[in-house]
Amino acid sequence: MLVDGEHYPSVVADAIRHLAARSTGAVVEGAALLGGTEKVGGGGAGYGVPVVTGDTPEAALRAGLEEFRPDLVFDLSDEPVIDARARLRLVAWALAAGAAYAGADFRFDPPPRPRLATKPSVAIIGTGKRTGKTAVSAQLARVLKDRGTPPVVVAMGRGGPAEPELVDPARFDLTPAGLVALAASGRHAASDHLEDAVMSGVATIGTRRCGGGLAGAPADDNVAAGVAMANDRPESLMVLEGSGQCVPPVHADATVLVVPFTADPELVTGHLGAYRVLLADLIVVTIGATSLAASGLRASFEGDAGRLVQGVSAKPRIVRVILRPTPLAPISGRRIFYATTAPPAARAHLAAHLEHEHGARVVGSSHNLANRPLLEADLAGAGNAEVLVVELKAAAIDVAAKLALQRGMDVVFCDNRVETVSGDGSFDELVAAVADEAVRRFSS
Repeated sequence: MLVDGEHYPSVVADAIRHLAARSTGAVVEGAALLGGTEKVGGGGAGYGVPVVTGDTPEAALRAGLEEFRPDLVFDLSDEPVIDARARLRLVAWALAAGAAYAGADFRFDPPPRPRLATKPSVAIIGTGKRTGKTAVSAQLARVLKDRGTPPVVVAMGRGGPAEPELVDPARFDLTPAGLVALAASGRHAASDHLEDAVMSGVATIGTRRCGGGLAGAPADDNVAAGVAMANDRPESLMVLEGSGQCVPPVHADATVLVVPFTADPELVTGHLGAYRVLLADLIVVTIGATSLAASGLRASFEGDAGRLVQGVSAKPRIVRVILRPTPLAPISGRRIFYATTAPPAARAHLAAHLEHEHGARVVGSSHNLANRPLLEADLAGAGNAEVLVVELKAAAIDVAAKLALQRGMDVVFCDNRVETVSGDGSFDELVAAVADEAVRRFSS
């Protein structure tokens, strides 16, 4: 029970008895005093059950979760001790501990995440769409592949297949022409699992989801079947890639949270956004090219994240990275048209990187890869471009690659490689450590 000092203890004690009587088989283990002293002292006597306290409401709840290990947290507090925003943060703490959280007219249950994987697993989750999850997943896969332990990736996406699909880069036609043919058959040929397979070079299983709850649960999905398929694979570790703000609906032994630098701190660490932070072993902050110069000046969510996990023994580490466009084939000396989901404000920086680092001449670009009509209009002005350099996202295949191939242009897929800017270590070292921690937890 969560109680406050704005209620008389006798009123609270009666409420606890009444609620226990109405809940068949329920046992009230104790209470956490969240604050307030108008009608009670600081000790919490008179409630008829053991009471724990804390310096803040969150600290009191944490003490209660640790002391009583409840299946359900029932909130008997109210304004002014707890407002709606603070209450949702408490909900996040309860859900992360595996406890349901209920009150007078609401209830939140932990999103189901059953233990289905028969090998260690790392979840890559994000705060929303286009945060850089696929880039992070692909680089984690390459890091593990380079050290001789390639993972199998299970990717969940809005455009995933109706039945889980295994994409083995050694056997699946992942060429631009092959994917255009796939799109012609009615498939979403730029689905996340196809991008993962192209960019990482490891076996990837595609699954789908629809809808998303406040704590990241999908309304409908076929991820469990995808995990079952991955269990039968020879790889020793599984990477579970989320979709948007949805968390893979299966247990993961370790978790990486990807957050864009421009994210609203209140949504990342406040409300139920805090749930994702509390799941994380590593937080990867993806910095856009145009934000890099201001990254040391603008206050981000990181201070809030530090305060959120204050008192937690294993705080998540944080690394700030920038995503660099990296063509998968040589483009030096060639005239290119570049298509991306990045905002127009990044145009000059991205073009300069492709020219200076990869030797291309950028003669045109489109930042409308996720807007088919505008993308078609942009491609109509491709001029004398010889090569389409395109991210494998959104309309990359059914519009961009299709039109480029029809015009006799070459098509080169473009990865977004992770480059460490600052933080608690290099990205590659930190994600490898997360994978090692997943193995340790799985084995313990």
